[in-house]
Amino acid sequence: MIRSGTTVDQMVRAIGDRIVTGFLRPGEKLDETSLAARFDVSRTPVREALGQLSAMGLVERRPNRGAIVAVVTQEHLASMFESMAELEAICARFSAARMTSGERRSLEIEHQSSARLVQLGAEEDYEYFNTEFHTRLYRGAHNAHIYEMTVMTRSRLAPFRRAQFMLPGRLAKSWQEHDAIVTAIMRGDGNAAGKAAKDHVSIVSEASAVFALGEQPKGARTTMPVTAS
Repeated sequence: MIRSGTTVDQMVRAIGDRIVTGFLRPGEKLDETSLAARFDVSRTPVREALGQLSAMGLVERRPNRGAIVAVVTQEHLASMFESMAELEAICARFSAARMTSGERRSLEIEHQSSARLVQLGAEEDYEYFNTEFHTRLYRGAHNAHIYEMTVMTRSRLAPFRRAQFMLPGRLAKSWQEHDAIVTAIMRGDGNAAGKAAKDHVSIVSEASAVFALGEQPKGARTTMPVTAS
């Protein structure tokens, strides 16, 4: 499956993933020259990528001393996921009431088709689908301001949300949680949709929190790509 994205986007994803999963440790220096050579780019996109990672709280930029991997605390991560859970609950609740019939059908079809990815254990393809699934929920709320806030918050949590799929059995559990959201939306039950979405993000938070201090949890996949696909 082809992935889109600029060089900067790919670098943000690749470096962020390596920070979250402990391949790059808190306090480790992120040398612009070395990163430019690794990704075969100039130092300009490297600086931009590090700037975005700094905004996510994953990198600390020090005046005249370069960038280092930041310490991500459980408290910081919990605060972001708490916000995300509430925003996703609002989106799901609004989607149950506001999605057009076409949007509902597309959501259900895409969700059902993703079951095969779970059966195949296709982590990267499922992660791509997962992003699309949640984006449909945000758009389905038909509220531009909520959409903007939700997308912004999600972008800051993206590396942690991706990391969850390294845990054994997480694909199947994620699909089941999505199924509860879709079922509620299809029957127009806003309260149930909101609760299912909030529960889903809460579970994602628990699954992702094991990576917050850069530790590899037991049973997690231990390999990580250097560049994004």
